[in-house]
Amino acid sequence: MTAAAPAIPHTFNSMLCLRGQGVVKGYAIGRAAVMGAAALEVVHYRIQPEAVEEECARLKAALAQARDELQHMVANLPDDAPREMGALLTVHSMLLDDRMLSEQACNLIIERHYNAEWALTTQGQVLGEQFAAMEDEYLRERGTDIRQVIERVLRVLSGTPVALPQFDSGYSGELIVVARDISPADMLRLRGARFGAFLTDLGGPTSHTAIVARSMNVPAVVGMGNIRTLVRDGDLLIVDGMSGAVLVNPPDFVLEEYRRRQSAYADDRAELGRLKYAEAVTLDGVQVKLEANIELPEEAEQALAAGADGIGLFRSEFLFMGRRDLPGEEEQYEAYATVVKAMQGRPVTIRTLDIGADKTLDGDATVATNPALGLRAIRYCLAHPEIFQTQLRALLRASVHGKLRILVPMIAHLHEVRAVRQAIAEACQHLESRDISFDRNVEVGAMVEIPAIAIAIEPFVEQLDFLSIGTNDLIQYTLAIDRGDNDVADLYDPMHPAVLRLISHTINAAQRYGKSVAVCGEMAGDAQVTRMLLGLGLREFSMHPQQLLDVKKEVRQSHTNALRVKVASALNRAERINLDELAG
Repeated sequence: MTAAAPAIPHTFNSMLCLRGQGVVKGYAIGRAAVMGAAALEVVHYRIQPEAVEEECARLKAALAQARDELQHMVANLPDDAPREMGALLTVHSMLLDDRMLSEQACNLIIERHYNAEWALTTQGQVLGEQFAAMEDEYLRERGTDIRQVIERVLRVLSGTPVALPQFDSGYSGELIVVARDISPADMLRLRGARFGAFLTDLGGPTSHTAIVARSMNVPAVVGMGNIRTLVRDGDLLIVDGMSGAVLVNPPDFVLEEYRRRQSAYADDRAELGRLKYAEAVTLDGVQVKLEANIELPEEAEQALAAGADGIGLFRSEFLFMGRRDLPGEEEQYEAYATVVKAMQGRPVTIRTLDIGADKTLDGDATVATNPALGLRAIRYCLAHPEIFQTQLRALLRASVHGKLRILVPMIAHLHEVRAVRQAIAEACQHLESRDISFDRNVEVGAMVEIPAIAIAIEPFVEQLDFLSIGTNDLIQYTLAIDRGDNDVADLYDPMHPAVLRLISHTINAAQRYGKSVAVCGEMAGDAQVTRMLLGLGLREFSMHPQQLLDVKKEVRQSHTNALRVKVASALNRAERINLDELAG
């Protein structure tokens, strides 16, 4: 449950042991296929003043060619390409038109006489640092998009083709792709090859490599630091997507052990597959609702295929990111309606825009003293009523297609709840004036992710229709730990008694008032803590679709009455709770 430790290699006899962050479960055994380094180490030189115009034209031509290549890929996506691929490639294409990248790079050519490659990488570094400083993990990962599109442009400028792995036609086993990072475009080019896993130096749980690997159900370990420099083409690798371990050139007895684990895991997945249509009911007959978290409208079908009872969290900020303009009411309505229709009557909970103060929507960066505590999420929306009203109208319009719920992030004050209610009332009046239909009984809930609302939860419960506990932020704010900071990441502990007491207090309050409450953070999808959450009284979980069956299995093997007694006793301790006590 804690962040992965940095990749510090060690050896066992001749075997090299590496570690990263496993983002897709499973085992893979195969030969390494190392992707060539991107051409980021470019030549830096100053051009003559009279060559400025020509150099700017060279850069713009390369940007246009890279953009055209991506748009061509989008227009010619194979039928069996992952659903997320088109959207990811489109985001990269749009970044190449962003003036923060193209115009600022040209300004460096004009003002400092940098050559095109130097100007592009310099501006890319500026943008990358801005993303790296962001508090939100998902937004922080988007800095990867900037780097990947710059690498594509640099390849165009240098005339260097994409350095994909070289496959040995005589090898019949699985290939394991080892790369510094894998862009969506590279992932598409790798499609069809017989690879068994992805390993990257960079990336996290929300990186493109992780997103696409999950959709393909291929084991992946990211954030390995420098594996690409430690592994050679043809090295025999064992990949453990559960623990994030990678073993290089293992001895026979280790290989045999992991072949046994791989076989057992395959049997386990086949067994889990039979649970798809089984009810999520505990041994003592308690019904549990298992919903899915999604980031793209297209993922609703994936959630439905996994057997989700609904969408517990749709992060609407995806619609706003990677573009210079704002999505209009019609565009947002189409996206929300797509998800609601796809879920065929099951509930769909859509979170309103959750954007931080460290980056405005049009790409103009601002400086916040502490972005995590600044003008973000509902604070941002209430400060920009024109943006909020557009989204609320789109959400209300989509509500005619099924059961849609509005979820508001970062609520800490009751006056914010009242302001949201007032904003929704204004959106309703606007739609009525246009004679547009909508569900007048749309439920409104709040994310419980700030300790203040969890501690003083009762009046919030009274004024809201439902609650959703965002454990990622709740843990971070409670323990004052940035899990993205390697220096303190080991202190990020979901099992800390203070965190669990806040969750327990929230669940108990919601149940007393007859309101529904879910957990939609990473804890909900971690089958290791399912029994703990059941013991705390939780009956609604929302997670990535791939995690649904693992959690359902735990639910069906649990007895809530016994767990409540064990958890209640454990909550009184000062030390972190040992999950082993809840087993059996």
